[in-house]
Amino acid sequence: MKVFKKLENLPLIPNAVLTIGSFDGVHQGHQKILTQVRDLAKAEGGESVVVTFHPHPRHVLSKDRPDFKLITTVEEKAALLANYGIDNVIVVPFTPDFYTQSPKAYIEDFLIDRFQPKWIVIGYDHQFGKQRKGSIKDLRQYEANNIFKLLEIERQEVKDIAVSSTKIRQALALGQVENAAQLLGHSFSLTGKVTHGQRIGHTLGYPTANIELAEPNKLIPAYGIYAVKVCHHHEFFQGMLYIGDRPTLANHHNKTIEVNIFDFDQQIYGDQLRIDFVKFLRKDQQFDGLEALKVQLGKDKVAALEALDC
Repeated sequence: MKVFKKLENLPLIPNAVLTIGSFDGVHQGHQKILTQVRDLAKAEGGESVVVTFHPHPRHVLSKDRPDFKLITTVEEKAALLANYGIDNVIVVPFTPDFYTQSPKAYIEDFLIDRFQPKWIVIGYDHQFGKQRKGSIKDLRQYEANNIFKLLEIERQEVKDIAVSSTKIRQALALGQVENAAQLLGHSFSLTGKVTHGQRIGHTLGYPTANIELAEPNKLIPAYGIYAVKVCHHHEFFQGMLYIGDRPTLANHHNKTIEVNIFDFDQQIYGDQLRIDFVKFLRKDQQFDGLEALKVQLGKDKVAALEALDC
């Protein structure tokens, strides 16, 4: 799969079958659309194209929604789209110049000139252009002139996608990563760089890698302990992950994400890890000192291994 993050000098994509959207989470609702796009591209002897945006339009157009968090970063989204058979991903910079163009300019200068699509697959309620005045009715005019063909996603399917996204965010906010995975069709993940910590876990016999997320708007699940799978350089390991503010540790009450990777002793500072959430084990809690915390960590490891070996 090819990923393009600049609109300049895009190559001509033969018989492009194109869909447009945020596709945050690339969940099961999205996957139905992706399957349509992929299969239609194969039938036309062409290539599938997903046009998505960064930053997310809600972060630009709805500045009163600073609490809106992303289920997937751009990189995570691209990796998932590749898994579901998409040929090309175009990441469009969502700038004032882009979202204030007229509907006519959006269709002719953006969609037609840049992609020359054979098909456009779009939701019934898709709006675009300045003040979101463009709609599927505008696209229908070009279809009538045989510029491209249009496949409209039905109303109920679009509504189901919105409901799925809401339910996924709600589940993750409660730590219900198994429920989220059922809606996503894959595990929820965090991706970040390993940074130096206070090495307190090391002194307890459970060394942890502190994770620094590159995307400040990434959704982080509820505080607690999770059974996880950790991907490092395309190799998977089992582990348990902590999200919380370390209430047992005096003078260390800052929010942290740290993972204990089982049977692992490599030096990985500065490396990227992808962490796939498997099961919520328990809530964050305060213990009567480090020895009590160490005992609980032993129990957590047993519980994590049981969850991961299922």
